[in-house]
Amino acid sequence: MHKNQYLIFSFLLLFFVSTIAAQQNTMHPKNEFRGVWIATVVNIDWPKTSIDNVEKEKADYLEILEAYKKLNYNAVIVQVRSVGDAIYPSEFAPWSRFLTGKEGLAPNPYYDALEWMIEQAHNRGFEFHAWLNPYRATFDLNKNLLSPGHDLFKHPEWMIEYGGKYYYDPALPEVQAHLTKVVKEVVDKYDIDAIHFDDYFYPYAVPGKVFNDNASYQKYGAGLSRADWRRANVSNFVHTISTTIKASKPWVQFGISPFGVWRNKSQDPRGSETQSTSNYDDLYADPMLWMDQKWIDYILPQLYWSMNNTRASYSKLVKWWSENSNNTAVYIGHASYKIRGDSDKSWNFVTEIPTQIDFLRTFKNVSGSAYFSSKWFMGKNFDVVRHLEENQYKYPAIPAAVPNLRHVIIDTPKVIEYNKDSIRYNFTFKSPLNTKVRYMVVYGGEHISKIDINDATKIVEKVTVKEIDGKITFAIAAGKLNLYKACAVTFIDYYANESTPTAIDLKKPFKNYIPAQPNENR
Repeated sequence: MHKNQYLIFSFLLLFFVSTIAAQQNTMHPKNEFRGVWIATVVNIDWPKTSIDNVEKEKADYLEILEAYKKLNYNAVIVQVRSVGDAIYPSEFAPWSRFLTGKEGLAPNPYYDALEWMIEQAHNRGFEFHAWLNPYRATFDLNKNLLSPGHDLFKHPEWMIEYGGKYYYDPALPEVQAHLTKVVKEVVDKYDIDAIHFDDYFYPYAVPGKVFNDNASYQKYGAGLSRADWRRANVSNFVHTISTTIKASKPWVQFGISPFGVWRNKSQDPRGSETQSTSNYDDLYADPMLWMDQKWIDYILPQLYWSMNNTRASYSKLVKWWSENSNNTAVYIGHASYKIRGDSDKSWNFVTEIPTQIDFLRTFKNVSGSAYFSSKWFMGKNFDVVRHLEENQYKYPAIPAAVPNLRHVIIDTPKVIEYNKDSIRYNFTFKSPLNTKVRYMVVYGGEHISKIDINDATKIVEKVTVKEIDGKITFAIAAGKLNLYKACAVTFIDYYANESTPTAIDLKKPFKNYIPAQPNENR
């Protein structure tokens, strides 16, 4: 072959290989947030009924985890406070009636539901995001359903009745202080990965109703329009929650899932090409400010529309959020609840959500998805689930550290011992000196110098770490690792950062082994 022909051929071959690799990474990204909301209010997802016994509650929760683990999801967003209540023992709220059947009544036999749920989620490699609705105090006006310990009775001066519910008045300093304590209690007591708020700030408009905050506006709103004053109330609260979380546990993320439209272009030239309710003008929430000020770690706008909806297009909004987000990770909220149940007939197609996922993956600034809610891929919509299993979610993925928490892990896994039998491979590592490890990830390969840890298809297992006496020990089923001649192992710290890998030759069981460092591009 002529030298010039050879160079051209080499260039084309390199281009072909790199193109295939890029397509593979787009089709099956190694780093991607895949979350699902588990709603407890009025028993939307869990528990299935408020009178289920503890044994059934636990079994149903584990069924959710196993279903979404099979789908290669990696995060659960669990509603732990929905209406001034708690699914955990709280100094500031009564036990939820959606958990125990009667507000204020503890589970029997007793267990801390939140602690148990977190442990079970972590054991399966999920991040646990504790989802709270701070401002909604009740779901209706029936006070007979409330515990004497509910804030409606303890502090009626905090409440505003509106649209058939009671809400905490967001303007009151004592309300903000109280709700901050609620969040701090969860952060301090529980091993969570994130605090999560959804889209409920000032309530959605109810036709013919007025949210009567006149008294607090007269007292605290001097010099501001009511709209600007309300937005300031919400922003001050978001800022306070952010600083409170980081002061307690800096690795705990703060994420918010706002309504999908910031502002319409008709209201602001920076807005999206939509005709919709908006965060800024209708809910008095300003996600752009929160991102600018680095008060939140991730934003998860609820884009609950079809790809080409005429009033609020999913495709236009993904592009808008990708271009207008900063300082945060950007995930997209999907409406699995609309499948075959919406006036927009696009939702009748099996491919609507898979197409949405493929589309968002074309935006470098968008790094994941979440779905409302868990029950819609549980026992229903099997064709959509199968499509995701065989295509978009065929392989595992690991959430990357959010922008505000990224750093280099200086520790690498140091092997003390490993061996295998007919059932499992057993590994023992030295606990790192400088890193608090949440998980370890095992990747497979054909040789210790040929393990690509950026290839999602090579992820064998994400293992929850248990450190005992300065050692980390875990086992991997032989059937999973027998496919490979070598593996690489990394640390994932509490901030979700991943360490440099350590490679192990699986054909050489050993003690006091000195591992190799694989060739890899990070």
